[in-house]
Amino acid sequence: MYKVTKEIHFCYGHRLLNYDGQCAHPHGHNGKIEIELLSKTLDPRGMVFDFGDMKEIIQKWVDRELDHKMILKKEDPLVKILKSLGEPYFEMKGNPTAESLAKLIFHYARSKKLPISKVTFWETESSRASYSE
Repeated sequence: MYKVTKEIHFCYGHRLLNYDGQCAHPHGHNGKIEIELLSKTLDPRGMVFDFGDMKEIIQKWVDRELDHKMILKKEDPLVKILKSLGEPYFEMKGNPTAESLAKLIFHYARSKKLPISKVTFWETESSRASYSE
């Protein structure tokens, strides 16, 4: 098996509902995403997938949808406030945890036909969550 990994960095804010701790309050992170692609064979160029193409596909989406936005659960009362103020936000079904963000990015990559095997989402330098199927 061949495996390639691309890192993508972005900044975001979030808060967690139904959480007893500091993350219940709005705060920000410098996130890092590791996109891992896997293949038994190489393409005609001798690659699993071109790193530049990975960046083009994933980074553009992250920049448009997540970067410098508040990522919130749909039911969060802040969504209505941010919307009324014209502030940038991104809504998720569940709490915007590292685990759910890893899954979100995994499924986006899959929807773009990337041979995705795993997404690891680093919330801080020492805390990460991974998603694979």
